[in-house]
Amino acid sequence: MKPSVSIEVVVLLAGLLFALGIVGVIIRKNIIFMLLSVEIMLNASGLAFVAAGSRWGQPDGQVMFVFILAMAAAEVSIGLALILQIYHQHKSLDIDNLKEMNG
Repeated sequence: MKPSVSIEVVVLLAGLLFALGIVGVIIRKNIIFMLLSVEIMLNASGLAFVAAGSRWGQPDGQVMFVFILAMAAAEVSIGLALILQIYHQHKSLDIDNLKEMNG
């Protein structure tokens, strides 16, 4: 059965999501938004893996996506713990303010 969406469209979408995540990490000053942008980048790479696995009829893309989800869950738990600790110590999540406090 032929997929209804071509692989080029899916890979283009994954690339756009990844670029959006990079822009979010670079532009945003709030640590939580930066963490969400990293999550967008991880999901974009997982989408590319699933699309590639679908293209060649192999389950490898789905297996890689499961590993990406596990890594993202670990990243979120550690990241949120660090964010809570930073907020507890500095009462701010703005990157610029944290740089000034450490300087």
